[in-house]
Amino acid sequence: MKRQHPIKSLLNFRTLTAEVVLSTSTHIFTEIYNNPNYTPPQAPAPPVDPATLKSANDSLAAAIAAAVDGGKKAIAQKKAQKDVVVKLLTQLAHYAEANCKDDVTIFLSSGFTAKSSIRTTTPPASESIRKIEPGPDSGDMRVSLMKYPDAASYEIRWALLGTDGVPGAWTTQAIGKIIKSPSTISGLKPATTYVFQARAVKKAGGYSDWSDSVTRVAV
Repeated sequence: MKRQHPIKSLLNFRTLTAEVVLSTSTHIFTEIYNNPNYTPPQAPAPPVDPATLKSANDSLAAAIAAAVDGGKKAIAQKKAQKDVVVKLLTQLAHYAEANCKDDVTIFLSSGFTAKSSIRTTTPPASESIRKIEPGPDSGDMRVSLMKYPDAASYEIRWALLGTDGVPGAWTTQAIGKIIKSPSTISGLKPATTYVFQARAVKKAGGYSDWSDSVTRVAV
């Protein structure tokens, strides 16, 4: 038999703005209360009663309105009230998970969003480069490498991509054997296209071939 995975709620409330949290909470309020799937005898009463959630939503709405002018105290109060609503939503989300009978239709009727149980993987950028993404500062790129058997270390090189599609002069950076964390390349010109390649330095001596070029625009 195929194993049934428990339904889990998407608990990303803290990453949302206060305005989106309020909209989400208002929607859940209308969906979960008086829902026959989440009332006795089908399920125990929710851990957060309607009056408590409504009061928290009203307070958040007032805090959002008060923070429009950008005062530090008002903004801090908006954040604090958002946290109150988030904590209540988290309690209700776990309640919906526990009482949906592993039925996604019942779970979705609560107003919450189910977390996907399907893991997606992004193919590597090349045979030696897993991915390249912008770094924390302008002109930085973070390069993650693929593991090469019996590598003593690695090298990354990059060059400006000419208008004719031909790379210019290469700059090479040595990378240690441990490649669990991405390597940062700094000093690139923003809004400029670069090509990147990587290769392994073999323990027995010599190098692997340079990988296919991966093109990225520095930001």
